[in-house]
Amino acid sequence: MSWVIRVAHGARAKSAAQLSAFLMLFTPLSCRRMSLTPDPDSPTWLKRFWWLLAAVFIARVGVMLLFVNGADLAGDEAYYWDWGRRPDWGYFSKPPMIGWMMGVIGWLTGNAEWGVRFAALLLGTATLVVIHRIALVLFDARTAFLTAVLVLLTIANAGLNLLLTIDAPLLLCWTLGLLLFWFAAQKPTCNTRWIALTLVIGLGTLSKQMMLAFPLLMLAFAAVSREDRPLLRNPRLWLTILAGMAFIIPVLKWNQEHAWITLEHTKHHFDTQSLGFGQWIGRTLENVGLQALIYTPVTFVALVAAMLAAVRHRSKLTRPALFLLLASAPALACFALLALRQRINPNWPAAFFVPAIVLAAAWMRGGLPSLANPGWQRWSLRVGGAFVIIVHLALVIVFTTNLKVVNKLASIRGWREAGIEAQKFLDQVPRPEQTFVMVLSHRYHAAQMAFYMPSHPRSYRWEPSGTPQSQYEVWPGPEERLGHDALILDPSPGRGLLENPVFTAAFEKIEHRGDIRIVLGQQTREFSVYLGTNLKSWEPVRP
Repeated sequence: MSWVIRVAHGARAKSAAQLSAFLMLFTPLSCRRMSLTPDPDSPTWLKRFWWLLAAVFIARVGVMLLFVNGADLAGDEAYYWDWGRRPDWGYFSKPPMIGWMMGVIGWLTGNAEWGVRFAALLLGTATLVVIHRIALVLFDARTAFLTAVLVLLTIANAGLNLLLTIDAPLLLCWTLGLLLFWFAAQKPTCNTRWIALTLVIGLGTLSKQMMLAFPLLMLAFAAVSREDRPLLRNPRLWLTILAGMAFIIPVLKWNQEHAWITLEHTKHHFDTQSLGFGQWIGRTLENVGLQALIYTPVTFVALVAAMLAAVRHRSKLTRPALFLLLASAPALACFALLALRQRINPNWPAAFFVPAIVLAAAWMRGGLPSLANPGWQRWSLRVGGAFVIIVHLALVIVFTTNLKVVNKLASIRGWREAGIEAQKFLDQVPRPEQTFVMVLSHRYHAAQMAFYMPSHPRSYRWEPSGTPQSQYEVWPGPEERLGHDALILDPSPGRGLLENPVFTAAFEKIEHRGDIRIVLGQQTREFSVYLGTNLKSWEPVRP
């Protein structure tokens, strides 16, 4: 295999008995273990995987610490952290899992940045272990090792292990779902496996709406795979689907009580606009280009080639290959068609790329009816490795040389300093116990200030449209603080707030208290600071 795979050549083989003990992991203990006949090299490749995983984990801890030292939380991370301070069954745009997770992380680590970063690393590492396990169960140890390396050598995986978003718990639940459904299909009478799958579907549904598509995958495989069609007559399959999706009932109830705010927000993801032919071509190529970038170009093309090869020889596919094809190609084809209509966020189809990568690794290793040219594996690893090395070197250079001229990086820098300066103003107000913080403009501003002001104050946000545009408008607003003062942070230039009729009418008096200015290379992060005295009235935001 290629140089990436040869890095672990010095590892000694374990015995077949040790392999069998390892393969019992993730297999429900109350049901008889599946018989396994590993090839003689399997223990060696398994040991290589664990050594590789340990080395990558240590390296990523180093990158994490560098990132924590040189960058602040991303806007979404701070936003979800603020959700975690008020656990609920739903939030403006997402199911509740990410908020619950952030609440637990904040409680365990004292609201430390490293806690958020380390949680992302743990979830990403666990997902990689499950992906390796899927390939191991469906094919063999060499294919599983290659799958893990292909995953590691993508920019998408690097980001998953560094930034904590809703995709981290979703992908863990999705991959566990694939593994557990395969186990259940192997022994349909094993109740333990179906119960575990039910729990995973339920937790995934609480993580991201995309998990609602997982039962369709199960039904498609049961319908298409001749050997598995009896599953459609197995009540365990239907009970698992119904019980797993029932986890969303409290979320639906919460949405009903809040004017279906999450559904309304989700609908806007499918808004489109009329474009000229040139603009349409540009947007379509942008969608494809972003996917090729985050999965690295050669690997991305290899995934497409593997799926096309599997479709061409679908009548000759083994059950494992058919399972992976149905778990990836139909959904990715739907996203490809959707990309012709609108812009696609790069993370939307992420769950379906997981089985596609396993399928591509099997194709490269001869696990499909048509064998891939050896160049696919060699160049996928070389180009993927080059991309990932370049990305990590760029991070090291940026954060060790204090380079602050990149716009995207500037968006995650300077918040800590701004929060400390804002806290100084809050500490000097005349009525500290009766003063709340209001942050204007984007929701990220309110979230970042809530996180980085040392006192972590409850942060309010003013929405000029008068309709909910974030979770801050779903929660009670300043109307619950009548008679109190407000420290108002406005990132807009000038001092227009002193003439804004909404604020001059709401407060007894508004005065400018100073400015916050954080230099970020060629850019600055600025806030004008005001003190509103004695809130007299405030119009609540209504859905």
